[in-house]
Amino acid sequence: YQRFLEIADKKKEVFDEDVAAIINDEIRIVVEKIYELEYLHVVCGTGTLPTASVKIKTKDKTKQAAACGDGPVDAAYQAIREATSQSPKLESYSIRAVTGGKEALGEATVKITDDGRTYIGRGVSTDIIEASAKAYIDAINRMVSTQDKGTEPEVKVEL
Repeated sequence: YQRFLEIADKKKEVFDEDVAAIINDEIRIVVEKIYELEYLHVVCGTGTLPTASVKIKTKDKTKQAAACGDGPVDAAYQAIREATSQSPKLESYSIRAVTGGKEALGEATVKITDDGRTYIGRGVSTDIIEASAKAYIDAINRMVSTQDKGTEPEVKVEL
């Protein structure tokens, strides 16, 4: 319900497809949110070096980092790597519009690998750079959760 309210605040109209995307995002296997995106600021454009600043919250502290990249998503990923001290290999990245129109939700999906294991993360937002950052952090959380336990993440389904 909270995610619905967040999306409703950003958009004038919430469509069935938006609700379906929120539900799909929320009912995935839940892993502990070791890292959580608290702040993202990106500067990019023609003739400028894409730069991103992030603030990442953990249980006991908050870390900030900034980085430059080949584009706004790469800059955000570099800043997240710096803030989390995690550097998995990005295997694939995709973004799609969940709904149409200028207020469409973007859904980002990333696949990362680390130490021979593959992890998939997803993020949804009206801002595709934010959706991309959330997807990357989701994948890192899955990776770290697995490393901490030495097994696959515990399966919990939250509605």
